[in-house]
Amino acid sequence: MVNPDTMRTIVGIIGNVISFGLFASPIPTFIQIVKKKTVGEFKPDPYLATVLNCMMWVLYGLPFVRPDSLLVITINGGGLVIELIYVTIFFVYADSLKRKKIALWLLFEVIFMAIIAAITMLLFHGTKNRSLFVGLLCVVFNVIMYASPLTVMRQVIRTKSVKYMPFTLSLANFANGIVWSIYALIKFDPYILIPNGLGSLSGAVQLILYATYYKSTPKDEDDKKPPEVQLSGM
Repeated sequence: MVNPDTMRTIVGIIGNVISFGLFASPIPTFIQIVKKKTVGEFKPDPYLATVLNCMMWVLYGLPFVRPDSLLVITINGGGLVIELIYVTIFFVYADSLKRKKIALWLLFEVIFMAIIAAITMLLFHGTKNRSLFVGLLCVVFNVIMYASPLTVMRQVIRTKSVKYMPFTLSLANFANGIVWSIYALIKFDPYILIPNGLGSLSGAVQLILYATYYKSTPKDEDDKKPPEVQLSGM
């Protein structure tokens, strides 16, 4: 019989692999940006939002906030590095207005995280209180970030086309939500369970929409562009 800690570690490693795939999904977009030496119509907003999200989850996973959460740190720490690479590439090939926006947002995020970290350490004592404070913030940020997939799903319903909602990303989002929800249930963690439960629900709806509108999607490939990042709960 596998003990719960071992099972949780195995599930967490699987979650790390799936989440890494999601973090890596915008690579074709940035290959296109580097080749064309311009960001074109792409926006930095999803990547800047994910940078802040990863920093919040890294703080949450630290031993003095939420003990026994090393795998939360590893995937979000790795995701933070990947997202910062994306933002750097975007900064290099963006115009001056977008560069200013990126610099101001990054400055805001660093100041915001410093304030949250200070509040966590100075005003909250013990891991239970600290994980409650940081965990609630993580849940709020993740719920807000689900506005991105909702926009895509609304477009699918309106156009009756799944052209800009790739099946592989929808499936990965669903699997990611399921795996991290199981991880949160093994050693109950509501702050990981809530956003990833919503993520698995969002992924399931995307798969249902894909099955519904796949046949009505035009088969032309000429105007298809690489999908931008689809934000996930972990």
